[in-house]
Amino acid sequence: MFNKNLKLIIAGLIIAFGIYQITESFIGNGISLILFSGIFIFLYFKNEMILLAFLRLRKQDFDGAKKWLDRIKNPESALTQKQLGYYNYLHGLMLSQKNMTQAEKYFKKAIKLGLSMDHDLAMAKLNLAGIAMTKRRKREAQMLLKEAKKLDKNGMMTDQIRMMKQQMKKI
Repeated sequence: MFNKNLKLIIAGLIIAFGIYQITESFIGNGISLILFSGIFIFLYFKNEMILLAFLRLRKQDFDGAKKWLDRIKNPESALTQKQLGYYNYLHGLMLSQKNMTQAEKYFKKAIKLGLSMDHDLAMAKLNLAGIAMTKRRKREAQMLLKEAKKLDKNGMMTDQIRMMKQQMKKI
């Protein structure tokens, strides 16, 4: 919605006004304004459109997620590097149902830019392994599966990894 630098400027102005309120003996107003500025600081690190797209994907609403992602104009300049990684990750997840070649491109770009959570990185590598397996690149798929297994510390994807290994034996 707002440019990433504009969010920091707004947060700075709200903090400055909050400090002014505190010096004028309106301590409650000042503290609440400083806490309110935390919203803009949070949204600097987590883009609101990406958060809303994640919520849509949670409900399996791919069209709704695509609409939220399409609202981000010029993502290279509007997003930080990690946000751009998640932008590509979400596009890859949505395209993995339809166009595997484009999904592979988005997943590779997301991994290159970086994802902040290990299970998201593991999921991206697991999807890349599945795409490599469908394209008959067994060695690359095995390497990506090993990396995904290493990143999956909570064991959330062990069933998918096991199923993919069984399918790989058939190839």
